[in-house]
Amino acid sequence: MTSTGQLDPPWWSTPRVQRRTRPPLTREGIVDAALGILDVDGVDALTVRRLGAELGTGAASLYWHIAGKQELGDLVYDRIMGEIELPAPDASKWEDQLKDLARQAYRVMLSHHDAVRLSIGRAPAGPNTVRIVEWMLGLLRAAGIPDRIATYFGNTLGRFLDASVLEASVGAVGNDIGGDQDEVQGQQLSDYWSGLPADQFPNLTALAGTFLEGDPEDLFEFGLNLLIRGLAAYQQSPSPRPTRKRDANGPLR
Repeated sequence: MTSTGQLDPPWWSTPRVQRRTRPPLTREGIVDAALGILDVDGVDALTVRRLGAELGTGAASLYWHIAGKQELGDLVYDRIMGEIELPAPDASKWEDQLKDLARQAYRVMLSHHDAVRLSIGRAPAGPNTVRIVEWMLGLLRAAGIPDRIATYFGNTLGRFLDASVLEASVGAVGNDIGGDQDEVQGQQLSDYWSGLPADQFPNLTALAGTFLEGDPEDLFEFGLNLLIRGLAAYQQSPSPRPTRKRDANGPLR
């Protein structure tokens, strides 16, 4: 989804038109190029210098449109969030719709290298991101989730998504370069736990093998179901709409 500027955070630079002989730079074009760099080489490669080289321009020209690397990361992250499709909120299906949102966010973030690093420690900002937050809060409030719980849950869900995507993306990068170090270390840890004195650690030795059974997708689904079930415990019945009374011989009042 393209930003109109009206929903941009106040700390983002206002795009300016620059006089030049070559095709003019635009913020949308800059974000396109930045996302391409991210998808190939990851967040560490996302610098103003690298972006300038990709676009065939200097840093000074880019600073007409973006304030620096921090803002560039915000713009790229918000562009990624624009890939999430939001249905019309339906309070009767709030659990399924919330799960679908989380699954979309999980898969979208995983599809863009280590883009999750652009999310960690940052407040939701940008047109696409705030639309998602607004949609989620509207869905939860309509479903009878108290306001404070709805906002707390949004924060908790964001942290859960960041952690889940980060762990899965680290494993994916390791697999891409042909390494299986995580698997080897996991097996070593399982062997260590199972070899501990059973009289001192009866539970850990008995369950040592189960820690390797779930893949990232299984663990994500388990955590998501756990969060939704916990949230449902806070659900309240929607307040009944006031009814109008009719006098015996009079109009509704």
